[in-house]
Amino acid sequence: MRIVHIADTHLGLSAFNKINPETGMNLREQLIYDNFLASVDQIVRQRPDVIVHAGDLFHQVKPKTRAYTTVLEALRRLEEAGIPFVVIAGNHSMAKTRHTTSPLEVLEYHTAEVHAAYRHQYHRVEIGDTVFHLIPNMLQTSGYREAFDAIEFGTGKNVLVTHGLASAIKDRRLQTVAEHEIDATILSDRFDYIALGHYHAQSQVADNAWYSGSLEYCTYGEIRDTKGGLLVDLDDRSVQHIDLARTPMVDLGRINCDGLAAKDILEEIVDLISKSHMPNGGMCQITLDGVLRETLRGLDQRALNDLRSGLLDLKFRTIAAEDPSPVFREQSLAGVDYVEEFQRFVEMQHLNETQEAYVKEKGGGILRSVIARQREANDASS
Repeated sequence: MRIVHIADTHLGLSAFNKINPETGMNLREQLIYDNFLASVDQIVRQRPDVIVHAGDLFHQVKPKTRAYTTVLEALRRLEEAGIPFVVIAGNHSMAKTRHTTSPLEVLEYHTAEVHAAYRHQYHRVEIGDTVFHLIPNMLQTSGYREAFDAIEFGTGKNVLVTHGLASAIKDRRLQTVAEHEIDATILSDRFDYIALGHYHAQSQVADNAWYSGSLEYCTYGEIRDTKGGLLVDLDDRSVQHIDLARTPMVDLGRINCDGLAAKDILEEIVDLISKSHMPNGGMCQITLDGVLRETLRGLDQRALNDLRSGLLDLKFRTIAAEDPSPVFREQSLAGVDYVEEFQRFVEMQHLNETQEAYVKEKGGGILRSVIARQREANDASS
């Protein structure tokens, strides 16, 4: 049997406050939908026996309407191709109580062959000669062991599908809600293959266990990660990377700003972008090393905005000359709206709608009070 393993598609994720003028939708969000459907078409051309999605199909417990319709369209294409879809709930799309309806429940009403695990318990699925053992994101870490103990191995091939952070890479925590560590003993060599979700970099954590990684770059911290899917042949246990559709994210390199004026730095920035041949809608990062804060404030914002107009996002990673610690931002320090910057940061943390709104409200309130006190102190000293 040949399976394609994908995970962490995060349908509904939006960022960068750029709007598609034709649809009125957040551009980042729309690109993720479009790339997901393009990826499904690429996978169908591989003619696998099963597609396995190891969690976080949706970005939120209560998905946006377009996120739902995108998945329903994907299922229609899989139904036409005769390919079953196996999916588990990840921490982003897992209902946080046993009595809350899961967004994955709706998918089971589709006429395509869908096998979904989302009820905080072990689910066993037989397809051909292969048994898929599904352990979704659990309410408590102990739930993984309880689910594993309930496994009934088949006489043919056995595949474990689960979502969480393998103990082998526990130092790479994503610090997201309901992130659980998976005990290494659960990643047993009795399985022919273990399809993991949650960690966004495609990587192998045991002889038979892989993270497929996310399809898209969700944050700049993932800029060097391998993205895509995995084509797995259970007969010979081969695992092959599949390059799938995604919005490009590129590190354009470092500019040594020592002794450079603002206009010189801007020329270097323009040169890097022009040489990179970045496509429209791409995301890129440039490191400004050793830049003076007053020089940073002197960068021509209108010219930078013109550069950004052809990109989905342009991020500057700045290392100030008087401060060796890197600072991430997309514009100079002049006129920065710190509350807005905080809210944009929160939007990139993969929280559900309720959590995101709460953090924005509370954190924004604290920031405003700190800024107000600082202004009062500055006025008093002037």
